[in-house]
Amino acid sequence: MKKVSLILICLLTAVLCRAATYNVRDYGAKGDGKCLDSKYINIAIAKAEEQGGGTVILPAGTYLCGSIHLDNNIELRLEAGARIVATADRAAYDKSEVFDGPQYQDGGHTFFHNSLIWADGKVNVAVTGRGIIDGSALTKRDTEKAGIVQGGSIGQADKAIALKNCKNIAIEGITITKGGHFAIIITGCERGYINNVTIDTNRDGIDIDCCRFVNVSGCLINTPNDDALVIKSSYALQRPVASENINIYGCTVTGYKLGTLLSGEKIPEAVNWVCGRIKLGTESNGGYRNITITGCTMEYSSGLAFEEVDQGRMENITVSNITMNHVHHYPIYITTGCRNRGPKERTDVSYGGNISINNVCALDCDSLCGIICTGMPQHPLRNISLSDIRIEYRGGGKPWTLGKVYREQGTNYPEPRWAGPTPAYGLYARHVDGLVLRNVVFSLLRPDGREAIVTDDVTNMSVDGKSL
Repeated sequence: MKKVSLILICLLTAVLCRAATYNVRDYGAKGDGKCLDSKYINIAIAKAEEQGGGTVILPAGTYLCGSIHLDNNIELRLEAGARIVATADRAAYDKSEVFDGPQYQDGGHTFFHNSLIWADGKVNVAVTGRGIIDGSALTKRDTEKAGIVQGGSIGQADKAIALKNCKNIAIEGITITKGGHFAIIITGCERGYINNVTIDTNRDGIDIDCCRFVNVSGCLINTPNDDALVIKSSYALQRPVASENINIYGCTVTGYKLGTLLSGEKIPEAVNWVCGRIKLGTESNGGYRNITITGCTMEYSSGLAFEEVDQGRMENITVSNITMNHVHHYPIYITTGCRNRGPKERTDVSYGGNISINNVCALDCDSLCGIICTGMPQHPLRNISLSDIRIEYRGGGKPWTLGKVYREQGTNYPEPRWAGPTPAYGLYARHVDGLVLRNVVFSLLRPDGREAIVTDDVTNMSVDGKSL
C-alpha cells in the first residue's frame, strides 16, 4: 500500500511539473535564428500567467527577439545551448513608457519597456538557465538618432534585462554578451538575488537602483568600457529612494578586451576613463545604507568607488576580503560632493559616514591616485575605518608642488582621473572627522616623489591605536 501511494505521489508530482512548464517551441517559436521568435515567447509567457504561472523553457536553439515581457510568477529558463539574440529591427522592441516630470537621470535609468527582456510591477519573476543572451544589436550609447525621446534618451533597445518595481526576483546562471547600456538593471525592486551570472559587455554590467534586500553572488563581470557592478539611488522613481540591505559577495570584475573573457583569451584592455570596478553612485539621490561587499576579486579594473554627490546619505557600508591586481587609477575612493542632480527645492546635504574597509590586498596599482577619502568643507566624511590593507603602487609620481591645490569635489563629476594626481601616493584624506588606520601598509615598485600619506582638515585621526 505504501509503495502504491508513493508511486501515485510521484506520478502526481510529475503531472504538476509538466503542467507548470511551457516549451516555447509548442507556441510557434522556431529557434532557427532567422524568424522573429519574441512574439511566440510572449504567447507562451501569457499562457503560463493565465494558468497561475510556471516555467517558460527555451530549449537549445537561436531565438531572434525583440522585447520579451516577463509576467507574474514566470521563470524564463534558457536551457544549455539556447541563445536569445537581440534583433537589429527597432520596430520589434516596445516603445518607452511615458515619464512625467523632470528627468534628473539619463535615459538608461528612466525607461524600461524599451528593453530586450523586461518586467514592470511584477511579482515572482526570474531569468535562469545555462543559455546566452546576445545583445550585440542593442545600443550602448546614451542617445541614438532613431527614437530619441525626452531628454535625449534612447527610444528602443538599450538594455538586455530591465526589471522595475518588481518583488521576488531571480537572475541565475545565464551569460550575457554585449548587453547594451546596461546588461542588467533592476530599479525599485525588493527581495531578490543575482547569482552565478557571467557578463562580458560593452557598458555597465549590473546596476542595482533604489532597491532593497538584494543579494549578488558568484558573478563574473567583464566591463572594459564602463562600470561592472554598481549600486545607485537615482530619481527614476520620481522621489529619493535609498538602496539598502544589499549584499555582494564572491564576485569577480575584470577589464579585459570586450569578448575575451568569454573566448578565454583574457586580453587586458588599455586603461579607459573607467574600467570594471565596484561602485556606489554616481546617481545618489536616495543614498545607500546597510551595504556589505565581501570576498570579491578585481583584475585589470578600477578599484572600489563610493560616491555620494546628490544629497543622499551613504552610511553603514562594510567591505572585507578584497583582492585587486593591475588596478587602474585608484584602489579605494570615498567621496561626497554637491552635484545635487535633483529637484532644486531640496535642502539636504550629501553625507557619508560609518564606512569600514578591511582585509584588502591590491597589487600593481596606478600611480595616479592613492586611497582617496574626501568630504566637503563643513560637511566632512565621518567615521572611516581602514584596516589590514596592503597596497603596492607603481610609483613614479612627481613631488607635490608647494601651493598646488587638489580640487574640491564641489559640483564636479566625481572621477579622480579628471582631478589629476593626488598629493600623496598612498592615502589622501581631506574633510574627514574620524579616520582610523590599522595595519595599513604601502609599498612602491619604483620611487615616488610624493609623501605616502597627506591629510587636510582631518580630525580625530588614529594610526595603529595612536591618536594624531
